[in-house]
Amino acid sequence: MLTGIEEVDWASLGHAYGPADDVPELLRGLASADPAERETALDGMYGAVHHQGDVYDSTLACIPFLLELVADPAVQDRGCIVELLTSIGGIELDDDEELDELDPDDEEFIPAANYAMAAAAIAAGADVFLGLVSDPDPEVRLAAPCALASLHPEPARVLTLLRERLTVERDTEVRLALVAAVGRIALRHAALRTETVDWLGWLARAAQDPGLRLAALAQRARCAPGDIPDDIVPWVTGLLEEIRTSAPGPTAPGAERAATPTLIGQVRELLEEHAAGRPAPWTEELLRTLHAALDDRVDDRIALILAQLRSPDWGQRSDAIWLCGGLIRIWRGRYEEVVRLVGAQLNDPEPRLREAATSFLERLFELGAPAADALAARLAVGSGPGAGAVPGGVGGGGPRGGSGLGGSPQNGFVGRSGRDGALLALARAGDTRAVPLLARALEESEVRRELLYAMDGLGPSAAMLAPLLRRRLAEVELDERLYDRAAPLLYALAAVRGSQAVPEVLRVLRGAPANRRDWVRESALRTLAAFGPAAQEAVPDIRGLLAAESATVATAAARALWAAEGDLGEVLTALERWLRPGASGADWCSAAQALGEIGPAAASAAPALGPGLASRDLWVRVRSAAALWRVSGDAAAALPVLLAAWEENRHARVDVAECLAEMGPAASGAQLVILTELTRRRRHNAREGASGSHDIHLDEKLLTVCRAALARMERGAF
Repeated sequence: MLTGIEEVDWASLGHAYGPADDVPELLRGLASADPAERETALDGMYGAVHHQGDVYDSTLACIPFLLELVADPAVQDRGCIVELLTSIGGIELDDDEELDELDPDDEEFIPAANYAMAAAAIAAGADVFLGLVSDPDPEVRLAAPCALASLHPEPARVLTLLRERLTVERDTEVRLALVAAVGRIALRHAALRTETVDWLGWLARAAQDPGLRLAALAQRARCAPGDIPDDIVPWVTGLLEEIRTSAPGPTAPGAERAATPTLIGQVRELLEEHAAGRPAPWTEELLRTLHAALDDRVDDRIALILAQLRSPDWGQRSDAIWLCGGLIRIWRGRYEEVVRLVGAQLNDPEPRLREAATSFLERLFELGAPAADALAARLAVGSGPGAGAVPGGVGGGGPRGGSGLGGSPQNGFVGRSGRDGALLALARAGDTRAVPLLARALEESEVRRELLYAMDGLGPSAAMLAPLLRRRLAEVELDERLYDRAAPLLYALAAVRGSQAVPEVLRVLRGAPANRRDWVRESALRTLAAFGPAAQEAVPDIRGLLAAESATVATAAARALWAAEGDLGEVLTALERWLRPGASGADWCSAAQALGEIGPAAASAAPALGPGLASRDLWVRVRSAAALWRVSGDAAAALPVLLAAWEENRHARVDVAECLAEMGPAASGAQLVILTELTRRRRHNAREGASGSHDIHLDEKLLTVCRAALARMERGAF
């Protein structure tokens, strides 16, 4: 086995972490009789030799040996090696990365060439995968179909083999893998697509088990998204009900494997935990495929999710929540009933379902309102004496300590983790029932920082939190971690207008250490600005920072001084010094924003903003145009700049829309732009494969501001 491995000059080859002289040991580890050693070796292959999907010269050198391991029935866990080979050889170049179009001197040439060579090398030996579809090891049979569909150079031959194998295969998950591979071939090879789509349509209606029919339906939708039947929702719902009533009981856990300190081991354990206790955990992936095919058919996707959320099977309800997370992040729609039903899951005895519901609701902000009653009810259950107590007094029984804002031990839903998530969701929804619960949280030794940032939507009722926030800020140590600990508290104090905390804010302002000093000062000054005239005591300190070398600090000081005294004399001078040729974009933006917040009183600064309208920096143009309108009312100069930025960068749209709403009739030329945005189904900031915690909130804010802008424009037309 592994003949010739010593003949390769591995030290001259490389991988993600340098010379590849450790690769022979990894390859031998894949063939070890010890499961832990095999898993460690596999982790090393993914972590170094195929790091984040990259293909190095050492990766190419491994291919013959990996194919040899796959072909040897004495090697265990060959399914994992098949998956590794599929990943190495299955990377497809984009249209703009075709190898013959790349310059050999281009830094992109070598990786692209490696991908192509890897695909060719594995394709040359891909016949080894043909025999694996009937291997005694179900894990090997599970991995083989995708390898064949992705890597074998004769797709028609593979298609015939996969369809024939389906007639004799009895393992449910392997059968699903066979159908998925058929769909993959249809997607990759247009000449085979029509025939395959017809076959998948037949299979979806054939006298087969419902799981197989659902798999065929999902793949047919994936291959022909423009031809998805109108009755897809009742069809899928019926299949899910058949699966629920016909599936065997939950699968017993397999033989335990020794835990390994590897990423591969952690992923395996998470997947096993996710599937534990579920009779048909594979339905999640089938529905994910179907949802991807449905794409912008949002109403159908919502209808499917609602049906799942009403299922007696907690697993289907959990899947629905995770699937809806992806849907609501990308698409606008009517989600009120979905949110209400997700809130109902907070009372379910299954902890994984409660965790899914809480995680989903945390990210909804105002869209979480339909679940507010359920959140409040669940929090009330866990708010009695001693509720949520965990070791170390985190639940309220232990000593108060410093100003911790970090995590804490988990103790089920009514423990810290679940309670904080539900409270965060309630606070972000703007429900005032969160206020007394936030007060209780502020009495504990640790406070989740997101809770502090959620206080700005609770209105006047949150004022009662000011004394608790003030006390916590007073306990913050003035050390190198001051910013991390103080910034959330300062934000919260500004949100609740806790002006009685001026002495504590001044303590932080004066005691800022060298580490992140400017960040600390800016945060403290923003808080003082929110206090307005009540921050009079801080004026000498504020005035002293007008000449700071940092624009963010100096402009924050200018805003705070204006808010405290209302005297423009020193303020305008401090701001205009950052509106000079040569100023950085960030510095200019800080000054322009500050002038915009001051408004018409700063009209004399309008000429200084003018050059910013022609800047190459989009954000300088946006901030300058918005500030120019706010200080001078010059819509003729500002509006074209704002509308150009709207088209150029979608992430500028919230800021632009806010200014358009302020302009009202003066922005009537933007009506078509606003109407177009309001009719779009896709969120303006949607990103495939990535998301931020505030993405949904920002898009909903854009819609709200656009409606307000349109209403003001229309009123001005009459």
